[in-house]
Amino acid sequence: MRFLMVHRVDEADPVAWNPTPEFIEQMGEFIEDWTKRGILITAEGVHPSERGAKVRKARNQAISSVDGPFTEAKEVIGGFALVNAKDKAEAVALAKEYAALFDEIEVEVREIVEFHDLPE
Repeated sequence: MRFLMVHRVDEADPVAWNPTPEFIEQMGEFIEDWTKRGILITAEGVHPSERGAKVRKARNQAISSVDGPFTEAKEVIGGFALVNAKDKAEAVALAKEYAALFDEIEVEVREIVEFHDLPE
């Protein structure tokens, strides 16, 4: 099974957007370990919302977009990982391993919809 792990960070926390060389090295080792073990499919960090945009489509309305920063949100997506796990319990355990790398973080774990999960 595949799971998406999305981590959220405080948009206003400069530490969240400026990792130390030590953290970068630690994250590199972590990614290498999970890759060798067949856990990690891909993982990426993202820039702050000031470098992003939101696109919205409401029923019977035109598509709109707005550039960041997204001032209404205190916590924003800081990055994601796509992982292999046998079930949700294992995915949550992996998310805890991942969260342990940070001083403060929230990680949301979501199972990926596979083709065989779709109704006929």
